This record gives sequence, C-alpha cells and structure tokens, in this order.
Amino acid sequence: MLHSSDSAAVPNDAHSPPGKKASMQGKPSLLSNLGADLPASLVVFLVALPLSLGIAAASGAPVMAGLIAAAVGGIIAGSLGGSPLQVSGPAAGLTVVVAGLVDEFGWQVTCAITAAAGVVQLVLGISRVGRAALAVSPVVVKAMLAGIGITIILQQVHVLLGGKAAGSAVENLTGLPAAIINVELHSAFLGLAVVAVLLGWKYLPTAVRKVPGPLAAVVVVSALSMAVAPNVERISFTGSLSDAVALPSLPDGNWRAAAMAVITVALIASIESLLSAVAVDKMHAGARTNLNRELVGQGSANVVSGMLGGLPVTGVIVRSATNVEAGAATRASAILHGVWVLVFSALFAGLIQLIPLSVLAGLLLVIGAKLIKIADIKTSLRTGDLLVYVVTLACVVILNLLEGVIIGLALAALSVLWRVLRAQIQAQAPLADSLPWRVTIAGSCSFFALPRLNRVLHSVPASEDVVVELNADYLDHAFREALVAWQTQHRNTGATVTLEEHGTTAFRDAADNAPQRQDPSEFPLPPRTSWQPSPPEAAHKAEHDDAGQLPLRSILLGSDKYHRRHADKVRPLVQDLTEGQNPDTLFVACVDSRVNPNLITSSGPGDLLTLRNIGNVVCSDGRDASIDSALSFAVKGLSVDSIVVCGHSNCGAMKAVIADAEGGSNPVLGAGFDAWLEHSRPSYRELLNSHPVAVAAEAEGYSRLDQLSMVNVALQLRKLEQHPVTGPAMASGDVQATGLFYDIPTARVVLVTPEGIEQLDPSMAAR
Repeated sequence: MLHSSDSAAVPNDAHSPPGKKASMQGKPSLLSNLGADLPASLVVFLVALPLSLGIAAASGAPVMAGLIAAAVGGIIAGSLGGSPLQVSGPAAGLTVVVAGLVDEFGWQVTCAITAAAGVVQLVLGISRVGRAALAVSPVVVKAMLAGIGITIILQQVHVLLGGKAAGSAVENLTGLPAAIINVELHSAFLGLAVVAVLLGWKYLPTAVRKVPGPLAAVVVVSALSMAVAPNVERISFTGSLSDAVALPSLPDGNWRAAAMAVITVALIASIESLLSAVAVDKMHAGARTNLNRELVGQGSANVVSGMLGGLPVTGVIVRSATNVEAGAATRASAILHGVWVLVFSALFAGLIQLIPLSVLAGLLLVIGAKLIKIADIKTSLRTGDLLVYVVTLACVVILNLLEGVIIGLALAALSVLWRVLRAQIQAQAPLADSLPWRVTIAGSCSFFALPRLNRVLHSVPASEDVVVELNADYLDHAFREALVAWQTQHRNTGATVTLEEHGTTAFRDAADNAPQRQDPSEFPLPPRTSWQPSPPEAAHKAEHDDAGQLPLRSILLGSDKYHRRHADKVRPLVQDLTEGQNPDTLFVACVDSRVNPNLITSSGPGDLLTLRNIGNVVCSDGRDASIDSALSFAVKGLSVDSIVVCGHSNCGAMKAVIADAEGGSNPVLGAGFDAWLEHSRPSYRELLNSHPVAVAAEAEGYSRLDQLSMVNVALQLRKLEQHPVTGPAMASGDVQATGLFYDIPTARVVLVTPEGIEQLDPSMAAR
C-alpha cells in the first residue's frame, strides 16, 4: 500500500491545515525536481556526516554505526515516510538512551532492541495512532531535549579535556573537577577550537557560510591537529563498511529490561520524529505530513538499521531545516543524501580515522547547548509550566530519560487537572452601604471546590444582602447543593441572595441532569436572573430598608454590573463614535419595555437611530413635530439607508384601539392618549376590510390583536411613502422601508410587507 511518491498519503490522516487536500501531496515524480533536490542533498550530506560520527561516538557505539543509520534513514525513511522534506538519521535525542543500552546489554543486543523498536513503530503506524503521539505535552518534550543537552555536555566535556566520560550525568558532574585538573591540553585546544569555529561561523561572509559550519569545523581543526597534535587520540576502527555490519543478537536474560528498552526507544523516536515533521511543515508551503505513514517509514528504517548494526533512526530537525533552507522540493533530496553517505562510507572510510575524538566532542558540546533553548524556558514561565519544565529536566539528568519523561507527563497531567478542576471563588465587601456583598465564582464548579466554597461563603456576614456571580463552565450536583443550602441558610438571617449567571452552564440545569460542559451561547445582553428574591421576601426587605426601595432592583445596581461585566467590551465599540454618529437605519418602535431594537437586530452602539412612541406610528400630515424632525434628521442629516417600522405582540396601544372602536374606553390614560390613538385607528378599519397582512397573519394562527399590530406596521410603511421627507427619498431609491413584527412569546421576528408576512426564523420558514 505504500509507495515512494507522496500520492500514497491518505487524505484523512494528512497533517494538513484547513482547506488543504491530501492531493497536494502528490506527484510529480522524484526526478522532476532534480535541479533543486540534487544540490540540497549534497548540503544535507555535508551536515549529516560529522553529526552522525559525533552521535555514534557519544553513544558508545561503533563509529560506522552512525553512518549506517544516516544512510538507512535517508534512503528508507525518505522513501517510505509521510513527510516529503524531513531528513532522518541518528539523533542526539537518543544518545543517552543508546549509551545506557550499550553499557547494559552490549552493542549487538542494542541493535536487536533498535530493530524491535522499529517493529513497534510499524504497528503504531499501521494502527493509525500517529496523531496520538502529538498529545504529549510540548513542555515535557522541550524539557526532555534540554535534559539530553545537559547530559551530552557533561559527558563530552570529559572527552574534550582528554579523559573518559562516566556512565551517568551525576558521575560526570562530580568528576568534572578531577578532569579539569588532569586536562590534556592538546585535546582541550582542538575541542575548543571547534566550538569557536561553530560559534563564529554565522559572522563570516555569506560566500564562506555556504559551506556547512560543522563540516568546516571538523575538517579545518582535524587538519590543524595533524600539525600541532599528531599524537592526540583519534577515531579508530578496523575493517570497511561491510565489516561494520553487525547482526543483532538476543539478550541473555533480563527480558523485562530489554522490553522496556524497546518501548522507550520506540516512543522517543516516534515522538521526536513526529514533532520534527510538524515543525518542518511550518517551514514550507508544500505538501503536509501524513503522520501515520511517517511512523511506518521510521519503523521500517529502524528495522533495517538495527539488522545492519546501525544506530536508532529518527527525524532530525537540524538536517530537515537545512534541507528546506537549501531549496529541496521533494523527498528525493533526503534519499540522495543517504546515497551520498553510503558512497562516502564505502569509499572514503579511512579519512574518518583522521578526526580527533576531542573534535567530535567540541561538535557535540555545541549540539547539546542548542538543545537548551532560553525561549522554551521563557515560554514555560509565561504559561505557568516552569515547574513541569524544571522537574522533567532534572529527572532526565539525574534519573534517566524514560523515568524523567514519565514523571514530567504525570506532573503535566496533574497541572492540567488542577487548572481544569480549580474554581476561583472570592467574596468582596461592598464599596458603599447601599450595595450588597458580592461572591464571584468562576471555572469548573465540582466537589473538589467545596472546601473553598464553604470557607468563602461563610465569610459573608449574616443579614448582609449578597449577589452571587456564577461564571461556570461545569457544575455538578454537590456544588449546587452546597450553594443552595447556604442560600437558604443566609436568607433565614433576613438577607437576600441573588444569582447572576454568565457561564455556559446554567444553575437550574444542574438540579436533575447529569453534569456536563455545554457549548457557549452568544447572547448580547445579560439574561434576567431566575433567582431573584421572592415577592414576600422583596416586600419584607422594602419594609425594613431605610430608603424604602430594593437596592438589588435599582438602576444603580445595574450600572454597577455593567461596569464589571460589559463596559470593557463596549468601550472598543464606541471609540470611533466619540465625535459623531453614522447610523445606517432609523428604527421606529413602540415604547413597550419588552421590545429591544438592538437585541432583535444584533446591532450595537452607533448602528440604529431609534424613534419610539406609543404604537410605533409615523404621520404624513405634519401634525407631530417630533416625528417629522426625527425623520428629517435621519434622512437629511444622517443619510440613513433604511427605515424600519417594528410592531410587537400584545401591544397596549392596539388593545386601546380595539376597545375604543368596540365601545370601550380608557379614562385612566386621559384625553391626550385618546387623541394619539387617532394615528392608529385607520389600521383597525383596514383590519375589518381584510387587509392582506391580516389574512396572512390569521392563516399563521396569530390572534386578532396581533393581526392589528401587523396591519398597523403595513400602514405606517404606506405613510412613509407619502411623507414629504421620506417619500422622495424612497421614490429615488436612496432609502428603503421595512416592516417587522416582534412576537414576544416566541422571541421571533416576522417580516411584514404590504402583501403579507414572512417568517425570518429559518426553523419556521422551513416548515
């Protein structure tokens, strides 16, 4: 099922950004971009050669094992992997692990462990769990790499000073003073010379920097050593590349430790390869990585490398980044780099023995230092993960890689659990005597938070009015019961307790349903609370309140809530409105308090110029200066594009029109109100004459009262056409008029036209 071209990538598994299709991973053939891939492969080869030798030396493995792994990683992983531009080979991330395996099991058993780890990777890839490896906390991975870097530095400092590295980082650290005292000056000079060349390479002219820094440092300092230190210890091996091929052998007992080693190598190699592939994807705009296929490619390479006596293979970010920067276009570059390593190892292996060990030690010191990134430490500090970073790093250095990663993952999981389950609960005393105490609760409200909830709630003095501000994303039964019990107890002291809810989980939903996280719902205004004081309690408070009113229901309390919850969100919306307004719509609505124009039109500050009166009427006879001036200001002064007339259900004005027409009266409202109804009485006559809007509304099941409200809207639209200001603007097309009806019981908005009505709610219109 796997082929060498990218077209084999499975679309559903591709690590692609939104909108990208897996077909992008296809063709052309490997040779179609040879002009870009060939020079890139040579650059990567020159970088990989000294790194492979250094990693082999640091791992305690035969030197040629690094070259075998580099060749196999380039050819096998490059051909079968899911990342088109990633370059694979021996990596510093497994240096410490391999060195420990070589000490414990010997080299040939280590090769068997490498091959078995490759089989595990194949199983993971075939099982399609590639993405699961990305669930590892990034801070743990970064700390792991930093720990590896420190371990490599402590190890290679001894080699650079002319001594031998110990088996653990702690032993290397404690033995450092003795190594400094017994320093071999020639070795130290050569190693430090390599470090100096690598650190200063970026400051050299661009033409010089076309040669990879690691290659130049190794070649120049090795040549220098022939003149100044001919007797310094150098790389040594016997035989050719074919002689270096070592068949693996099974461990002699201790199978449990060997099995654990297989899992360790497989997991670390897989995670490092996948994270490297994701990082490489961010460096170019071409095909994305198929993560499952990449695991199959890496597993295949490790099986082959282990069977031939090579080091474990992973995707390597240094070589991959070099590949991208060198202009590689397809996976042919990675494959060719492996071919060049193979050719060099077969024909020029003797040159390798000219390289001093301290030269490779200097190279590895710089590599180890690059694994420790200050930016990662700053990020962990900024995100609150510094403890996870430090503990993981320390455990990797002091214990071992696997135990350090396991401890780091466990600590990261506990950190997430703490952040998710911890609710923020605090009580605030009122700033003024007329204001209540405030208890704010935010986060996941579960039984884990009950001790803190109990302590904070009981810090509120008895008989003090309280507002509980609940912003929960999760609420379980235990938390709700504790809050209700305290609410009952506190009310018994004569105080009121009011609940304000702003989160995604409603308090009332926690009574009888299973606790769950709900999707946040966008709502432009804070909802009315369902936990207001009961009428008897409200009367009791009004009777005993010095001001004779309920402060919890006052406008000032609403303003206080606005400043706490909404002012910071509104402020950016009104910054551009400081010097003037530019609304596009005049909204004519009834004065009814249940109609909120901005709410039902999802509009904000500066969007609507609002004209409100009893019955949402306009007049075309010039008898009302306030209406005429508002229309003139909107059309001529602000150049609005549209005018909306909005009626509503159960309208009191329409009730009065019907009562007046059918022999009733309303003496309480007086003669002025009766005179104002003259603007709406023509609507009643149209209702009796079966206006098309009334007929359509009756067919939809609306009451006679609501039919009249809709007919009234239609007649106001006709008046706008006759008005001396709006009429010409509508005739020329500069202004358009629209009728709406707000049905309060269903909270739906209906479109009113001269011919009838249309449902604007998609769920209603689809019926």
